[in-house]
Amino acid sequence: MDFAAIDQQIGALEDCLEKTIPVGADEKLHVGVDLGTAYIVVVVLNAEKQPVACAMEFAQVVKDGLVVDYIGATRIVRKLVDELEERLGRTLTHAAIAVPPGTGEGDCKTHRYVVEGAGLEVTSILDEPTAANAVLGLENGVIVDIGGGTTGLSVLEEGKVTYVADEATGGTHVSLVLSGNFGVSFVEAEEIKKQTDRQDEILPVVRPVVQKMGTIVKRHIEGRDVSAVYLVGGTCCLKGMEQVMEKEIGVPVRKPANPFLVTPLGIALNCGV
Repeated sequence: MDFAAIDQQIGALEDCLEKTIPVGADEKLHVGVDLGTAYIVVVVLNAEKQPVACAMEFAQVVKDGLVVDYIGATRIVRKLVDELEERLGRTLTHAAIAVPPGTGEGDCKTHRYVVEGAGLEVTSILDEPTAANAVLGLENGVIVDIGGGTTGLSVLEEGKVTYVADEATGGTHVSLVLSGNFGVSFVEAEEIKKQTDRQDEILPVVRPVVQKMGTIVKRHIEGRDVSAVYLVGGTCCLKGMEQVMEKEIGVPVRKPANPFLVTPLGIALNCGV
């Protein structure tokens, strides 16, 4: 896996949080909407599937991968879409979305209705680790997507998904532990979690949660010929967590420089227009 190329691609998307790349008046645009437990992210790619704009907002409208505040989720998606349309000078019409592995049909429809309620036609729905693989290009191994609410995984063999699973342990649980340890609110704990200068202090506090994530993955890949595990998702930005998980799982665990935007980018790459 070429992590240098992946990091360059994600870096270009990071840049698009602040800057906007011009697009043609009739150019086909590819949009991905990631309804996360902690953040909602909307990514726009040009006809060559290169990042041109990105917007996101902290939100607590999804719990354990399921929409619990339909009106709030729709409002935020509409707000982000409006912002991106103004930045690009273009109307956005289509989008792809993703859900945790194993999400039921009814909950998939709710995700779809949120995005349709914001004025976008949903072209495809895929599971989050599979979306991430559009960026990683993994042929064999396990992709683990750890977001705010869940730890989801996909086992790939010869480029095909052969097994998926999802369990309710994620960044929210990390923040709850930090909140209790430091005696601060959940929102304050979320901010502490993102502070790069406190990463060495944070990991020892939340190690049991990370170990649980590792045991979840280990249980689901038991008996499978897995050579490596690849981490994506916002929670995986936590410095050093890959070493903790590797010790639990017993196989190499790797991650790109910024795991947070891998899945949103992969969702947009799957938007067919």
